[in-house]
Amino acid sequence: MASSPASSYDCSFKILLIGDSAVGKSSLLVSFVSASHIDDEIAPTIGVDFKIKFLTVNGKKLKLTIWDTAGQERFRGITSSYYRGAHGIILVYDVTKRESFTNLADVWSKEIEIHSTNKECIKMLVGNKVDKNEERMVTREEGLAFAQECGCLFVESSAKTRENVEKCFEELALKILEVPSLLEEGSSVVKRNSLKQKHDNNAKNGRGCCQ
Repeated sequence: MASSPASSYDCSFKILLIGDSAVGKSSLLVSFVSASHIDDEIAPTIGVDFKIKFLTVNGKKLKLTIWDTAGQERFRGITSSYYRGAHGIILVYDVTKRESFTNLADVWSKEIEIHSTNKECIKMLVGNKVDKNEERMVTREEGLAFAQECGCLFVESSAKTRENVEKCFEELALKILEVPSLLEEGSSVVKRNSLKQKHDNNAKNGRGCCQ
């Protein structure tokens, strides 16, 4: 699943990363986008950040705009609007911190219910930091059971060793492509952007769109 040129793509999808602070959301994102190992902990996100990744899945060239949200409660008012129009939501917890796992049900699932406008959006549950297996507080079985209960995809990963980092995003993208309404919406975004670009180019060259 190689990267695709940024100049042309078939679909554009919005992905949201949510979960407690310090579970490794930013590290997962940087590891995925840069295709490199993360040696040090990345500073907590302030508000929101985003990165873009181009890749090819199932013969489709995709543009993923991945929004990384702050986990701290004081930023929830800012981040709530970013749920709108998300085609995929990745819920991340730290397998060495049980509270980050229990908060999935107590906090983050409720946030999705309240703020998500796309009822068919695909959810992925990620248990991060499996490189610290000796400190594990949440079993794989518990994670899998919660994912099944919530209708989420499930994977355990490590941003540090890159274990399952690409799998996480690629499986999510693959699942989004299987939902007709999400595929249509993602394709429509590309068409709108293409038409806007054509209109802007015409305006820049002094031609009206009807000339």
